[in-house]
Amino acid sequence: MAGTVKANPIPSVWARPPAAPSQPALSRAVIVRETIAMLDEEGIDALSMRKLGARLNAGAASLYRHVALKDELMELAVDEVLAEIALPAADSPDWRAAVTELAVSFRATTLRHPWMCGVLGRAGLAHLGPNLTAVSERLSVLFSAAGFPEPLGAIDVVYSYVIGVTTTESAWLTTVARSGQTEAEFIARLAPAAQATDPDGIREEKFAYGLGVVLDGLSLRLSR
Repeated sequence: MAGTVKANPIPSVWARPPAAPSQPALSRAVIVRETIAMLDEEGIDALSMRKLGARLNAGAASLYRHVALKDELMELAVDEVLAEIALPAADSPDWRAAVTELAVSFRATTLRHPWMCGVLGRAGLAHLGPNLTAVSERLSVLFSAAGFPEPLGAIDVVYSYVIGVTTTESAWLTTVARSGQTEAEFIARLAPAAQATDPDGIREEKFAYGLGVVLDGLSLRLSR
């Protein structure tokens, strides 16, 4: 059925208007919510249009009226999750504090959905989504107000750091979860001499330290 969908001028779900519901309970929003729930529970390898249809009590034909391809579905799921990121005030007087607030929220959001980091960079034209656009626009406003001559470059640096760190962190937490142990128990098994009484706090501190180094570097660019 996917082949019956006309090609978009831009190969992205954002370039095509939502289809009318094929049945009262089925819509693009419903499909995306169930997709995210499935990804959170089972991981990205378990996602298929057939299994998703079964969870929604809908046939593949009904799903393909709303999303033409699995890649489109991932675009929608990624952008929906990004709506959870808390955006600092656009007129925040302290750009470092505001960017830190956003980056911390970005990290927390991706760790709640450990599948996301692995697909964020390859989810088609995910940057066209309204929620990622809102995040980028808020960062652009903050960096521009701070006086950065190239705000887009600063945004790329922040994204690269947050996504890079949380990709590794998500993979680690997924491994821990599969072990059936707590993070502290897992670390103790790997390194009996380690004193990992608060592994979550340690990971937060490491993230904050690295982010501080990144922002220090951006501050130097600003001072020039």
